[in-house]
Amino acid sequence: MRGRGRDRAILAVIFVFVLTAAFIDYPQIWNDAANRLNPKIDAAVQKIGGEKLAWRVGISQFPTAFFGRTLEEFTLGLDVQGGVQMIYDIDSSTVAQGDKEEALQALRDAIERRVNFFGVREPNVILERSPGVDRLIVELAGVSDPAEALAIVQEAPFLEFREEGEAPDPQDPYFGFVATGLTGQHLKRADVVFDPNTNEPQVSVTFNDAGKDIFAELTRKNLNKRIGIFLDGNLVSAPEVQQEIPSGQAVITGFIDPQTGAPSIDIAKEIARNLNAGALPMRINLVSQQQVGAALGQEVLARTIFAGIIGFLAVVLFMLIVYRFPGVLASLALVFYAILFIALFKLIPVTLTLAGIAGVILSIGMAVDANILIFARMREEMASGKTLSAAIDEGFMRAWTSIFDSNMSTILTSVILYLVGTSFVRGFALALGVGVILSMFTAVFVSRRLLREFSRFRYLTVPWLW
Repeated sequence: MRGRGRDRAILAVIFVFVLTAAFIDYPQIWNDAANRLNPKIDAAVQKIGGEKLAWRVGISQFPTAFFGRTLEEFTLGLDVQGGVQMIYDIDSSTVAQGDKEEALQALRDAIERRVNFFGVREPNVILERSPGVDRLIVELAGVSDPAEALAIVQEAPFLEFREEGEAPDPQDPYFGFVATGLTGQHLKRADVVFDPNTNEPQVSVTFNDAGKDIFAELTRKNLNKRIGIFLDGNLVSAPEVQQEIPSGQAVITGFIDPQTGAPSIDIAKEIARNLNAGALPMRINLVSQQQVGAALGQEVLARTIFAGIIGFLAVVLFMLIVYRFPGVLASLALVFYAILFIALFKLIPVTLTLAGIAGVILSIGMAVDANILIFARMREEMASGKTLSAAIDEGFMRAWTSIFDSNMSTILTSVILYLVGTSFVRGFALALGVGVILSMFTAVFVSRRLLREFSRFRYLTVPWLW
């Protein structure tokens, strides 16, 4: 009896989790029920004289966040939702060879911060390396206007600090500045401040630890010389160094409105915002741009989902015909698996691409693989004369090693594909890996409890059913 009570308690917890996951998948079910019931609850409370308490009674809307994650609609990838893909050549000539790898990663991160800052959900920013050519691929799902996409990426300014060369041209105050290696890569944050004497807007920039050391050395060796501050190749300020600055802070001035000729706080704010969104450590040049229409993606998505439904029903039908009552329980566990899988995709969240959806569909078939091994072992044990309860326990024990080995090999393959694959391969690998891990839980943990619970009902122990 103690084991039976424990199994029922575990099943109750599982049902609560699955029910919660179902509402996470589609919270409108809960909200519609609440909207229908709340007027009746209020009316019932008022009828018994509880007018003052009526406002406290009722069913609230389903939570909009779980575990710090906001529940939103599923995030669709470029191939499903449509959007814009841009390919840029990377100009790494201003970066030392030894710092190139770090600068390329900083560039990717800066672009990703940039598009996130402007509200583009789940951007895909990829570095593509080949001998002699470095390229950046930016995919913005849901952005239909190519001009908007270009603005989101290219408004990110290239910040650079340069020092005077050996022989600057005295006739041209902007000539002769040379690169120092101190760029937006080393920026920590930027803020709008005001000159205490003139009250003109300025942008104060703070460097990270590496940039702080470079800036201190730069100011130390350039005493009584100018340091040029360039944004996108344009000189915006060239202050003279009066003393070494070890604090890692600098000020950019000269934000003049070209129309009025007066200092502009709006321009200063825009520069600070763009720098915080991602000052680029290297220049990028657009070489290719293409727009992916949403209509084609939606058509393929509808066909893929239809294929997934057919595959799901085919698996259920196979389990019912071949394994009878255990097949019914395996199908129930498969439904639990699908509900939990979708909830995980919303909570993580995972961007749904066509490749990722293919991984989901494949994992549905693999989700019953463990059940087939278990049920085959169970039948062997029952054929040897063991009771149904003993056959269930022995079947799980004998099948576990095979289940663990086969699933671990799939998980390891998924990890490798995710680490070294392209964006589409990574989407497939993530969906497949998460699906296999979840299938181990539903097949081994959930199915076992269901089998043990229902095997205790005498009218379900007919040998033909098993």
